[in-house]
Amino acid sequence: MLPWIFSRKGASGFSWASTVDHVTADISASGLTAIVTGASSGIGAETARVLAARGAHVVMAVRNLATAEDVGQAVLAESPAASLDLMELDLSSLASVRKFAGDFDATGLPLNILV
Repeated sequence: MLPWIFSRKGASGFSWASTVDHVTADISASGLTAIVTGASSGIGAETARVLAARGAHVVMAVRNLATAEDVGQAVLAESPAASLDLMELDLSSLASVRKFAGDFDATGLPLNILV
């Protein structure tokens, strides 16, 4: 009985075993701009990778630009046509948030997705 429970797909057609690549396989984010906070590790890095692979212009908003550079290189190795920008942002500092907002606004890019 347990194997059936764990392999059962929900109404979406996906299950607990579905990967983000599988879930987003038919989705195009081309023409969208996404700011991904915490994109230098963990869920943020994975979110940036998938959005870039699906064609979004990804702004990696991170505290540590050196670490983010490594993640950015890995994303570009997997998706050479990816469009990435790295921008410094420390969400625990209101001054950093204000600077980031001003710098992003100055790029003239639209904001379609904020993660």
